[in-house]
Amino acid sequence: MKSSILVAAATTSCAHAFVPAQNSRTSMALRDGLFDGVKEAFGADGMGDLDDARETPIDRWMGWNAKKEAPQGVVGSQEPTDFVDSMDAKNYITTSLTKPMGIVFEENDTEFGGIFVLEISEGSSAEVDGTVRPGDQLVSVGQSKVSGMQFEEALGTIIDSTDSEIDLVFFRGPANFLYGPAGASQEWLDEFIKGSKVEAN
Repeated sequence: MKSSILVAAATTSCAHAFVPAQNSRTSMALRDGLFDGVKEAFGADGMGDLDDARETPIDRWMGWNAKKEAPQGVVGSQEPTDFVDSMDAKNYITTSLTKPMGIVFEENDTEFGGIFVLEISEGSSAEVDGTVRPGDQLVSVGQSKVSGMQFEEALGTIIDSTDSEIDLVFFRGPANFLYGPAGASQEWLDEFIKGSKVEAN
């Protein structure tokens, strides 16, 4: 009988030993969230802003110490890196060629119109001259502006010319910078063609 009481007492004592203490820290952890204690220990209040070398992916994912990115510029506020100004005479070249010139022209997309140099035939007067390059946009033939014309009309201006050497003006840049919102005004082009004698770069 005595030994039974001792066992029961020991069992009761052991049961009390494994009962978790009910304190405010446990209830606070459950109320505040799993990671709040970690945030308080290592967050912005304790360490301040992290530089790029110290900031980790988990910092950015959790929103701890992450520096705010600088506001991006308004779309369209900066010109494209490959922008070619079609109202700058330096971006035009002129040459005088005899027929047959040996230039293969191609029409631009219908939204632009006009024609550009697709390739230059080997041994042709254009290759010997060395001024014209593939990609150049044809702007004028003699004193006639052909920029924006349909393929047949623009090419017909060259075919119909009776000059022994035909003066050609090209814009050295893509079609979207010669035509449309980024393109040169027609008034500027008209004045430029009248007095253009721009040497090739």
